[in-house]
This record gives sequence, structure tokens and C-alpha cells, in this order.
Amino acid sequence: MGTELDLNSLALNLKDAEYEPQSFPGLILRSKESKTTALLFRSGKIVCTGAKNLEQVKRSVESVVKSVREAGIPIAGVPTYEVQNIVASSDLGQLIDLTSIVLSLGLDKVEYEPEVFPGLVYRMKEPKVVFLLFGSGRLVCVGARVPEDVGTAIDKLTEELRMADLLH
Repeated sequence: MGTELDLNSLALNLKDAEYEPQSFPGLILRSKESKTTALLFRSGKIVCTGAKNLEQVKRSVESVVKSVREAGIPIAGVPTYEVQNIVASSDLGQLIDLTSIVLSLGLDKVEYEPEVFPGLVYRMKEPKVVFLLFGSGRLVCVGARVPEDVGTAIDKLTEELRMADLLH
């Protein structure tokens, strides 16, 4: 948006706004309709989370801009946006042995401390994503910027696990 925002004033004028600067520097707007959350910062930047597709991102940003304008803050033009991080979850359909996966994928790409966190963290270089793998076979993929990278990364991971005879 490019304008220095008075978040205290906005918090008073926007319905359902949450603003507690001592614990978080942004103003929080949750949309029950789209199930997205928008974070507004003094710099005028907006972070939209929870959207399932680009159309939801667009609607969420437009809704925030409309609310800010209705609160009396002029915003020139139409805000632009870009996807920074896609989060996807999947299920490999079987239990997996995380200790064997550590040995197979290599210690330089994997973090696994079951006493601290029950999942294995695997950093894939291409596409550049991070996986959280759980013994149940569930996984979370984060860091992709385009949906195609999620599919490519999951296919690549699945193939690596099959080649190591860790997935049937």
C-alpha cells in the first residue's frame, strides 16, 4: 500500500481488528468468510495467510484495502501481490521409518531429533522446499512459490524413498 499506517486508529475503526503491539507489531484481520487472515503493518505491507488459491488472496487483499479506505485512509491505486510461500500437506499412505530415511537421504539434508520434535525435517535443493515427514506417513511441504513445485517435490521425494526401498 506504500503509506505509513496508524494502526492504533485503524484498530479502533475496523470491526474485528486485533492489535496488541506489545506482543505483535501488526494488526490482525480475520475473515470468517474466506477463512484467511491478513496482517497489516505500519509500513502499509499486508501479509495474507490461509488462502487456498490466488483468487482467495486477491479477494482478501481487496477486502482489507476496502476496509482501510472505509476507515478514512486514502490508498491510491491497486495493491500488487506475490506468492511467497505455499504450504501443502499430503499422506504417503503408509507408515515410514524416519531413522532409515535419515540414513538414506543424508545427514547434510536432514534434521531429526525425536526427543525434541516427532518429525523429520528434509531440505530439498531442487525445487527448493522443506518437508516435515512424520512416521505416520503424513508430510507437510513448505516454501514452494508455485503449485507445480509442490507436485514436483512430492514426486521426487516419493521416488527417492522408493529407490531406497523405504516406500512401497
